[in-house]
Amino acid sequence: MTYSFVVEPLAVQDFESEDERIERCKEWNLLPGSATRVKTYLYKRQGLTLPCEIIGFVDNQTVVVQFENKQQHCIHPAYLKEMQTASFGQRAQAAADARSEDPAEAAGEAELLENQPVAEVRGEDDSEGAGSAGAAVGDTAERSESGSADAAGGVTAGETAAPAEKPRKPPASKKKPALQLPEDKLKVTAVVKEFTTVPNHFSDNDDEVIIYDNVAIEGHELAIDEVWSSHSATLKKLELKEGDPVSFEAKIVAKKLSQHPVKYKINNPSKMKVIQPDS
Repeated sequence: MTYSFVVEPLAVQDFESEDERIERCKEWNLLPGSATRVKTYLYKRQGLTLPCEIIGFVDNQTVVVQFENKQQHCIHPAYLKEMQTASFGQRAQAAADARSEDPAEAAGEAELLENQPVAEVRGEDDSEGAGSAGAAVGDTAERSESGSADAAGGVTAGETAAPAEKPRKPPASKKKPALQLPEDKLKVTAVVKEFTTVPNHFSDNDDEVIIYDNVAIEGHELAIDEVWSSHSATLKKLELKEGDPVSFEAKIVAKKLSQHPVKYKINNPSKMKVIQPDS
């Protein structure tokens, strides 16, 4: 049996080891800090409860699970965590019951609930929507008031209103073409510039990251000065320090680091080692 709702990943980042998989699940709050092995999770949707296993990830906000029929599906880790609660699905079911006279609309809302981030599902953006609606009402009132003033004391008979001047279009900005990044793993040398953290809105703890500079890529001349990576459990074993020259193999993707001007990330670095100076 195959599931029609599945969103298959275009590319899966594999875990380098079982230890990395456990550490990643802890970072996503899918395992407690004391856990020593990964558990089987439950995927819940439209009356179905399906056991699944985390087999990899697309990025830090998207995990890849595999069902018993070997189909793979992308899901946000915070949403998967909510599925483990006994009360999950009651809100979606209540919405479907309230709209039972329109099955298509109820199905659409259930689909929307699954695909939205958790903050949006809980309605945290309602104030923004109310503000937009208020702005629209105010704009309508302003145009109505302006029209009344023109009718009362505007242009008289025989006078010709000057044509409104068309707004000038701002000159088109010249954007630099996007950097074409190779899809294969690359051999890279760099220098550890900084250890820092960035906020994780789906966790009580910030994400630990490493920023590298003096980036050189074997066989390619790419305008990349700095890259970043997660400070995973595997990398922590190397006990890297700021200023350490390192070499590794990794795929480089365009993914900006939050609150930092670093535009590119290294995914799943392997064979990382500190370059020792020549004796």
